[in-house]
Amino acid sequence: MKINQVEELAGIAKKNIRFYEEEGLLTPGRNPANGYREYSLEDVTLLRKIRLLRKLSVPIGDIRAMTDGSLSLDDCLEKRLAALNREETNLEHTRLICRMMQDDRTAFDGLDAARWLEQMETLEKGGTHFMDVEQTDLKKRKIVPIIAAALTIAVMLALLTAFWRLNQLDPAPAAILVIITVVPILVMIGVVAACWERLKEIEGGEENEALKY
Repeated sequence: MKINQVEELAGIAKKNIRFYEEEGLLTPGRNPANGYREYSLEDVTLLRKIRLLRKLSVPIGDIRAMTDGSLSLDDCLEKRLAALNREETNLEHTRLICRMMQDDRTAFDGLDAARWLEQMETLEKGGTHFMDVEQTDLKKRKIVPIIAAALTIAVMLALLTAFWRLNQLDPAPAAILVIITVVPILVMIGVVAACWERLKEIEGGEENEALKY
């Protein structure tokens, strides 16, 4: 069957079906006549299982391990329950601190942050995990240069592809061919290098606001 049918039967968008294929969770057959993907009822059944497990926030890696037989469903669910228990404990301790601060009836100007941070650090030593401000800040700042670099590279690749297609119809002089090919490649290399340097700066704390405190 075609992907449109699979999308309807499994309740999963086409882009997600493609993603699961790229991740190696799904390997549809191929029509020998035209090379198009041919999905089976078994593929639909597998996609429903993947959909169920993803709704339970089971990691892709664990689903892959189950499909290749290296992880059982029971062990997978046990891991998920353990993670949920940790999250529940973290949330409960966060609620506890919030309630205690609220009960303290202290205004912002009089807030004794050191006192509460000490209590949170004590809980962290016992295994509680509060939000990592530093890592959250880092991730947000890293997204922008990565997206910018990816978009620039995509544009350069699109221009190169368009040029080479046009060149097949109407060949350009060798010098122009070299220039138009080399320039986008140099731009992409420069963008990757700049992105890499920017990520190192952010990782090093150059603009990591959390490290200032």
